[in-house]
Amino acid sequence: MAIIRVPSPICAALVACVLASGPAPAAGRAAAAPRAGFVALFDGRSTQGWHLYGRRGEPVAGWSVRDGALVRSGAGGDLVGDAQFGDFELRLEWKIAPGGNSGVFYRVRENDEPVYHGALEYQVLDDRRHPDARNGADRLAGALYGLYPPARAAARPAGQWNAARIVARGDRVEHWLNGVRVAAFEIGSRDWNARLARSKFKDWPGFAGARRGAIALQDHGDEVAYRRIEIRALDR
Repeated sequence: MAIIRVPSPICAALVACVLASGPAPAAGRAAAAPRAGFVALFDGRSTQGWHLYGRRGEPVAGWSVRDGALVRSGAGGDLVGDAQFGDFELRLEWKIAPGGNSGVFYRVRENDEPVYHGALEYQVLDDRRHPDARNGADRLAGALYGLYPPARAAARPAGQWNAARIVARGDRVEHWLNGVRVAAFEIGSRDWNARLARSKFKDWPGFAGARRGAIALQDHGDEVAYRRIEIRALDR
């Protein structure tokens, strides 16, 4: 067996760091074990458990797995999880490309309408570069798109990972971003109805009507990555 001679405490510390770091992560590796009480929606290796909106059972196009993340890598469509949930806590990490736009839809029901006609959207955006950020604060990362802006800026710059959390209990919903609660609202409340009446959603009768549905990742034409997607049911 070869002997490694370490001439000084500094070198010893460097060797320890190298050994502790281990090999670089491989593409398509399995996702880390979910938190206690959560189940993983993405295995870190494949699109198993996901399908394109309205195209269950067909091959998934436009999304691939890269370095343990689901990546929108080409035209395909919104990616929808196979499972459905009512009350839930969803946690995931997202990374948007410079100038990019995407979103996480929840309580999705698949029909002939686009997904955004019915489902709520947690906004994923490069706030600094994407032009939609200039259309109002309710377009910024962490917002309930088009209705509730984030209470404070909490997004990291494009190209860096962000931690998202969505908690939905009946009509009450919270959006979290990097440990900060950035939005909280109640569907059907006086405040909700006032905001809805001023939005484009007022013309879509099915908007926010579902109390159970799937999770979906938006294809907005830009590269975006999602990883460590896990959920726990809160239904009693």
